[in-house]
Amino acid sequence: MPTTSAQIRAAAFRTLDAQPDVQSAINAMGFLQADPMRAPARAQDLTLMQRVPGYRAGDLEKWYPTLDAEEEMLPNYGFVPRSVQALLHPREVGQLKIEQHAPGLLAEVLAFVRASEGGEVHPREVQQAFGSARVGNAWGGQSSASTRALDGLHYQGRLRVTRRASGVRLYGPAPHLDAVRESPQPDSERARRVVHLLARLYGPLPQASLGYLLSLCGYGLPHLKTELRAALKQAVSEELAGATVDSVKYVWAADTVLDAPSPSGVRLIGPFDPLIWDRRRFAHLQGWTYRLEAYTPPAKRVLGYYALPLFWNEKAVGWANLKVEKGELQSQLSFVPGVRQTAALKKGIAAELERYRAFLGLKS
Repeated sequence: MPTTSAQIRAAAFRTLDAQPDVQSAINAMGFLQADPMRAPARAQDLTLMQRVPGYRAGDLEKWYPTLDAEEEMLPNYGFVPRSVQALLHPREVGQLKIEQHAPGLLAEVLAFVRASEGGEVHPREVQQAFGSARVGNAWGGQSSASTRALDGLHYQGRLRVTRRASGVRLYGPAPHLDAVRESPQPDSERARRVVHLLARLYGPLPQASLGYLLSLCGYGLPHLKTELRAALKQAVSEELAGATVDSVKYVWAADTVLDAPSPSGVRLIGPFDPLIWDRRRFAHLQGWTYRLEAYTPPAKRVLGYYALPLFWNEKAVGWANLKVEKGELQSQLSFVPGVRQTAALKKGIAAELERYRAFLGLKS
């Protein structure tokens, strides 16, 4: 029988399968996208609260030093287990811009961090030691040269993020990557495993979307662009499962169960969650266009600053903008045309908002 859109929707919801703890969730996903905006919480916290029962905003930052997890860049910035980090290194890059602006600074900062007491440094300590000279950053602004040096060393795998203090990254040596640099996995195998990781995490998804995800890996795997294209071609033709649904070519991991039970209940999903990350799939399966409008001028917003899609069973029936004011959760709900606001739907929304209050540490 031909694959249906209902099967694709149900299979996509498998990403929300409950996990016993944060480590299990990170292991199952392989990559957890991070984003600093809080509306009402950071992206990584919104993603984990949908998978780890009892999760509270900030738990990842609190537990990070004890986890098998590293802050890294894959298609975007986020968290990966060390087994996935090993696929990203050695990261062969040309001369970093900070090396052009401040020759020798990277080596000096690396030596400073390695010699520090306690095994980690705050960027403020490095700035005090090397001065407050400023250089251009990737966002068109200005950053401390010493901070850019820390970022560059982290990108090269010479340093790691040990933890965060009030949201600021603290850095320390990354000796676990020395062995990876000495005996790296073959480039073709690294590329193949990244393709399969992303297909499993975001699948089932349109083949075009998987190609787009791999194009975003140009910063995480800058020297494996050719290998990634070859791995994608091989995976699509020989390794991944797939089908054309409503003229859209979908692919997914070969062991994905398409005949999964349909989800039930109400969920408010964060904009970077794997369930809705692919806007192409969302539009096809849900019948309307979702977008993150945080960077859209207020007068041009349609959904709101940080709209969270509202799912009722397997269908996205609307969206909500949430914010905390004076210790209380404020919610602005909107629905797509034709949605009947039944008593069951209203009850489900109330329960989901109550779950968000617990997640944010607010009073019931």
